[in-house]
Amino acid sequence: MKLRGGYNILLKGRPNSEEEVLCDPEILYLPLQSPRFNFSELCVEDGQQVAQGQILAKDPDNFFVPLLAPRVGTVRLQSVESHIVLENIEQKSEEAIADSKEISVQEKSAESKRKKLLDYGAWQFFYDAFEQSLPDPAKAPQAIILSILRLEPFGINGDAIVQNNLPDFIAGLEKLQSLIEYQPVYLVMPDTKSELTRYVREKIKGKAWVEFMEVPLRYPFDNFTVLARSLGLKRGSENPVWGIRAEGLLAVNKVLSNSQPYTERIISFAGPGVKIPKHLKTVPGYPIDQLISDRVTCEETRVINGGILTGETVTKKTKGIDSECSRFTVLCEHTEREFMGFAMPGFGKHSYSNSFMSLVRRKFRENITTDLRGEQRPCVACGFCEEVCPAGIMPHFIHKLLYQNELEEVEKHRIDLCVGCGLCSFVCPSKLELGKQFSDAHDLIREELHPQSSEPEE
Repeated sequence: MKLRGGYNILLKGRPNSEEEVLCDPEILYLPLQSPRFNFSELCVEDGQQVAQGQILAKDPDNFFVPLLAPRVGTVRLQSVESHIVLENIEQKSEEAIADSKEISVQEKSAESKRKKLLDYGAWQFFYDAFEQSLPDPAKAPQAIILSILRLEPFGINGDAIVQNNLPDFIAGLEKLQSLIEYQPVYLVMPDTKSELTRYVREKIKGKAWVEFMEVPLRYPFDNFTVLARSLGLKRGSENPVWGIRAEGLLAVNKVLSNSQPYTERIISFAGPGVKIPKHLKTVPGYPIDQLISDRVTCEETRVINGGILTGETVTKKTKGIDSECSRFTVLCEHTEREFMGFAMPGFGKHSYSNSFMSLVRRKFRENITTDLRGEQRPCVACGFCEEVCPAGIMPHFIHKLLYQNELEEVEKHRIDLCVGCGLCSFVCPSKLELGKQFSDAHDLIREELHPQSSEPEE
């Protein structure tokens, strides 16, 4: 296995291993959109009383993946735009929501189990390793990549989740294998000699279908596309490569072991703007304002749904945690410009180019804010983006081709290999938004060079 590029960003605000269970709020705001899903097909009516685990809406473009009611409540469809609101919240016991009519899991086919995961809210934890989309539950994969790593700053600490749920994690491995036939499961763990690594190795000994992979703790070596390529796996629509993380494995285990819908989430709430970064156990729809209240260190903050490099800023229109959310990153928002900031030697700032005075310091974690630290400038061809790129492409050269609108040349230089990790933008001394530019270029190439591939099949 060969991994290349990568770069670790040392920032303050990492979540500790503590897991806090949040009390249910008085009202839940369930967004109808998330990064991958659009729950446009409503399955409930305004004022309807719903049970915990009941389907509220479905995404017809993603195998009808459901949006489940996290709690018992009364549906309000007109209260908040693009949200399903649940009032009069009440939690039922797990025994009450188990489906006693379901036959034994052992008597079911692999495809039936995958369908059950879809209906019970656990399938959305799966990814197509190359497309980052939801894989088709009707198609068996060529392999599964199970990663406990989250290497982008402020992500969920996979080690902590596994450590706190070891029996369920090991049981989940067996359930994961039951979804396939003879395909391998690649278990990705850090190349550290920890007690957890030794324990997991011991537990999976003798399981020929599990292949243990140790990777360096370097971002973005937890990226499913990077891992699949390094394993020599190929992109394929008929036999895709599945990717799933530790929290997803716990969901698989709960659904297949207990026939219970998976309605809870473990999220990371971290970043320099958080008083005590930690893991929170909650439900989709939890009010974001209530989540932030009394947990941040500054009056003006920017909340990011996802990681510092790949996440999206949460707008005021979004009132609750979406069904896919795994982490919130909070940065302090500077409302005033730093006086003489351009003249500061940068003792407290990291620079990939080693141009700051922090070079003389020992290893430290930087207190990052929303400051851009300079305006965008033309590409200086430093080559830093190429050094850190895990895909082995030349972002600086592709950027110049895009500037000249040479889409055919851009395609020849394999922009399709970009994994969207965002490192090129981060290390760029000219502050070029290469990640966003490449994402837009993917769409442009598809529309202008391959319009037939965008047309719906008849």
